Order: sequence, then structure tokens, then C-alpha cells
Amino acid sequence: MSTETENLLRTPLYDLHLELGARMVPFAGYQMPVQYPLGVMKEHIFTRTSAGLFDVSHMGQVRLSPLAGGTVQDVAKALETLVPIDVLDLPLHKQRYAVFTNEQGGILDDLMISNMGDSLFVVVNAACKQQDIAHMTQHLSAHCKVEELADRALLAIQGPAAAAVIARLASETASMVFMDSKAVTLVGVPCFISRSGYTGEDGFEISVPNSHAVELARLLLAQTEVQAIGLGARDSLRLEAGLCLYGHDMDTSITPVEASLVWALSKVRRADGARAGGYPGAAIVQRQLAQGVSKKRVGLQINEKVPVREGAEITDLDGKVIGKVTSGGFGPSVNAPVAMGYVEQSFAVVGTKLNAIVRGKPVAIEVAKTPFFPQRYFRG
Repeated sequence: MSTETENLLRTPLYDLHLELGARMVPFAGYQMPVQYPLGVMKEHIFTRTSAGLFDVSHMGQVRLSPLAGGTVQDVAKALETLVPIDVLDLPLHKQRYAVFTNEQGGILDDLMISNMGDSLFVVVNAACKQQDIAHMTQHLSAHCKVEELADRALLAIQGPAAAAVIARLASETASMVFMDSKAVTLVGVPCFISRSGYTGEDGFEISVPNSHAVELARLLLAQTEVQAIGLGARDSLRLEAGLCLYGHDMDTSITPVEASLVWALSKVRRADGARAGGYPGAAIVQRQLAQGVSKKRVGLQINEKVPVREGAEITDLDGKVIGKVTSGGFGPSVNAPVAMGYVEQSFAVVGTKLNAIVRGKPVAIEVAKTPFFPQRYFRG
């Protein structure tokens, strides 16, 4: 075993992945399963047609709790100083998507925030976990307790059969809709579950104590509708769903407006809102909302049978470079290559014909609507 591999972290499900025949790869500082014997293509299709189980325990789980004498509203107010969304009015047992911004309006990470009643539960990306926790500790510690939940694993079950599987194990989840969250008991221990995920499918994410993660995973895999799914299919699923991957489709140099995440900027936090601004880079983000941006994230339809990968330059039909691909690959559900990237604003209109440069040769592409495959979240 190489020193590099030895230094990688392992999730509580590591031995189970090996038992299931997973091919393990380095990812965000962890050894993670990229695929199982079923293979990426079949894993992708299985998730779309039944229910895929994903180990996402590498992601960061954080509890933000009130200080003595404080309330969860105090916590929400403090968190609003770091994100451009409405946290104060986040209903009990609801979850909301957010981004941390820097002073230039760039995205430090994207995250999920849930209102647990007595605290806020935050899930952040694995690669940004330590910097996010440091960021929250630095800016929020005077107002709330910032606690990394390192003793908990995170499992995601995704696909049209996920709801039936989870309701079989915890009947109270049947009434949940997209972005609901609640405490439930699974395998005899308290778990925290949200009806959400990052595949475009209906599904759930389950926070479970490390000590019971394998037991829960085995219970889920024992259901006839469920198969273990790796990172390869997770990536192609989220790409078809038009969902950003941090570090690829967004980073510290890209603002939420440029990333086409305007829907995630709560109206109450915008220039004419009741709690306008107040987060890092707010003036820049508000100016972009009012005046527009010079570049924008778009979907890209590939008009040739050639995969267009991250990093490929995008040109106009005269050969001038006007952008770059940030995510690309084959979409098994649409049976075609798909991609996302950034282009100059004047080329961002759906239907605009462009080229991507692949191995020095132009490949015909055009700006397309996302998602490439319909999102099927359960909204009731």
C-alpha cells in the first residue's frame, strides 16, 4: 500500500464496500467506492429505475446550537451573516440549499441547512469540510456552538423505489415531501433523515451513528429494490440532473449569479428585501443581479458522439474562445454525451451553436436547457 493510500481516511462502510467488490479510489481525502461489479452504466440506470444506496459519509455534518440562554433564531440570524439565503424563516423540519460566499461574492462551498427545532443541522462537502468548519467556528462561535458530528455516517438512498423502502422501515417518513427533514429511529438508534439528495431522483439522506452505519446499510441492501452505487454513477446522475459539483462547476472565483444559482438567493436577502445583504460579497452579488454578468453557467448538448470533458475550451463558430467546460461525460439515461460549462453572456441563449475543442478538433455543441433528464423530486 502506498503512503498516499495509507494517509487516506475511511468511512465506517469501508470494509462493507470491499466485501461488495467495490473498486476504491481516492476522493476528497477518503478511500471511496467509484463502482461495484455491476458497473457505472448499470448502477446509473438502476438508480433511475429502482433505488441506489450511496455512502456519503465523507461529507461534513455540523450542528449549530444556541449558547446558554439563546434560541435557534439567534443561530439562524448568525448563519445569515455567511449565506445569501433566508435562514430565519426556515420552517421547522425543513431543509434549504445555501452557499457560503467570500468578500468577492465567490462560492466557498455549497451546503444544506435543516431546522431541527433546537438547533440547525448543516451538511457540507467533503473536500471543503475542514475549511467550512473553521469558517463557521471563526465567524459564529460568539453566537452559537459549532459542533462537528464526526461520530455520524451519512447514507443516501435515491430513486423511485426509495420512498417505499424507507416507509417500510419507518412509516412516519411516508408523509414527508422534498426538503422535509425529521428525527426517526432506524436499526434501534436515533437517526436524522431528509427527503433530498443529489441525483435528481426522489430519495432520502440518513444521518446515522457510525456504530450502526453498517447495520443500516445491510438492512437497506437486503431490500430487493436496493443496490450499492458508487461515485461514478453519482456523478453522471447529478450531471444529467443539471446539478453543480463544487470545485468543478463552482468555486471561489464564481458567484452564485454566474453559476445560474439565482433561485438559491432568497428574495428577503436581495437588494429590496427586508434583510438585504449582510453576507460576504453581498454588494457584488446584488450588482450582478441588477446589471447582469459577463459569463454564465449553461447546459451543453453535444451534437456528435464524442464525450466532451471538463477543461475543454468552448469557441464560437469563428474559433474564438468564449468559455470552458466544467463537467462533462456520457448520460446513460439520455443515451448521449452531456456537459455543463461557462460561456460569455452573449452566447448563453439556449440553442446557440458553438464548438468544444476535443484533442485539438472542434466538436459541434449547443447551449441547452438543464436538467438533461427530468428531476423527479417528490413535492406532494
